[in-house]
Amino acid sequence: MVTGLRSPWSIVFVGATALVSERDTGQVVELTGNGGTRVVGTVPGVKHGGEGGLLGLAVDGQHRLYAYSTGADGNRVQRFALTGAPGSYGLGPSTTLIDQLPSGQIHNGGRIELGPDGMLYVGVGETGQRSRAQDLGFLGGKILRITPDGGIPADNPFPGSPVYSYGHRNVQGIGWTADGRMVASELGQDTWDELNVIVPGKNYGWPLVEGTGGTARGFVDPVQTWPTDEASPSGLAVVDGTVFVANLRGTVLRAVPVADLGRSTPLYQGRHGRIRDVVRAPDGRLWILTDNTDGRGTPHPGDDRILAVSLAPAPAG
Repeated sequence: MVTGLRSPWSIVFVGATALVSERDTGQVVELTGNGGTRVVGTVPGVKHGGEGGLLGLAVDGQHRLYAYSTGADGNRVQRFALTGAPGSYGLGPSTTLIDQLPSGQIHNGGRIELGPDGMLYVGVGETGQRSRAQDLGFLGGKILRITPDGGIPADNPFPGSPVYSYGHRNVQGIGWTADGRMVASELGQDTWDELNVIVPGKNYGWPLVEGTGGTARGFVDPVQTWPTDEASPSGLAVVDGTVFVANLRGTVLRAVPVADLGRSTPLYQGRHGRIRDVVRAPDGRLWILTDNTDGRGTPHPGDDRILAVSLAPAPAG
């Protein structure tokens, strides 16, 4: 679909128009068709360093753009009005929804998604402060849930707190199955990366547990794990009966059946390098975002790029 992106991180759609965030430049890029791109705007005050910068994007039904980025005082989530029209979008005025979130050279999290309940879910990494993932007063190592205006929903599991779940190391993908289950991909340390089903108010164990084995201690075990050198899961997309999980270090896209979240099938192993994000486009195809220009990959001519593949129809019956 497009080549020449620089450290891209997230893809969203405004109607049929795709927007992509670039981590290191702080730019939001619009795809204009036939492989063309243009800069929509630069998110003000983005401070790139290590894994920080302009990270996740989301778009609501009013065509407002949400952006997670690293600023001088920590990570933050802002909402931008979009000006113009397809082919001429611009960044309008911004509203800061939540700020002064933990930030660092590593584990900034950054994935944001609007849930089926209309709330905004925010994955915040523990920024290397491992033990504080267990501290409910520290917003790193958590999945947060806020309203689209930045308020704290009355039905959050911890009254007056944006914390939705805790004990996470670095959540990178968030989505929902058709039956309402929330799934999240998470980067482990030395042993196991994880796919989790997220239950409000629950503790997912980090740093006391990596991978499975925590239920006897009151933690929630992942539904699937992968060795860290084969995975490093990033963005995910739930499409009909499949959870597609992008993998960085593992250079693979994994297809996980919703009916059996403990099983997966590798796709495109090693063919396109690091895969940062995966989304379903409005035309039904699956878009795959590579990330070989972030300093950890091996760029090939044309990197970074977005690939589009058609999904096979479900078997009859």
